Amino acid sequence: MNAADSMKLQFWSFDVVFSMVVFSGALMLLTLVWYNQSNQFSSTYGLEVLSIQAQLLSLQNRIMMQGSPYNWYSVLNAADKATWSNISIGIGTGIGNNISTSRLDALMSIASFNYTSYQNSKQMLGIGYDYLLNITGTNIHILIGRNPAAFNATSVQTASMPIFIEGNPANMKIELWTNTTLGVS
Repeated sequence: MNAADSMKLQFWSFDVVFSMVVFSGALMLLTLVWYNQSNQFSSTYGLEVLSIQAQLLSLQNRIMMQGSPYNWYSVLNAADKATWSNISIGIGTGIGNNISTSRLDALMSIASFNYTSYQNSKQMLGIGYDYLLNITGTNIHILIGRNPAAFNATSVQTASMPIFIEGNPANMKIELWTNTTLGVS
């Protein structure tokens, strides 16, 4: 082996080692970025689910109250934004799980009037997510809000509770949902 062959061998070894270092560094950087993004996604999703569940629990309690002011259903006008301020919606009578038909009718009116009034109904219910109330019983089927299936919901949390409407037993299913990528709409 002469000196020229020895130089070629050393030069080739240096190229290979340098290339391996660069490739390994790039692979480690890619792995680190992937790992961090995966953990961030998992953490964000977990927190998002907890947020929806917390709001669902709060809504379950709030919806069965009478609301504020006590006569909110008589002062609220879906067509007049000026009547929407300082109102907290509740459809309960204050006695057990009994539902007030006047309060229920007012909530149906504002939730279905238009998109703006629906968005404001979320605020008056104390939630940041979209909702659907599904009330069923003998000869009763009431839907209030927006159906998550119609809007391609990405996350849905559900709770059910027995209720009474004018003395008739029924069931209220509450769904909170979002179709955004892990975000409050």
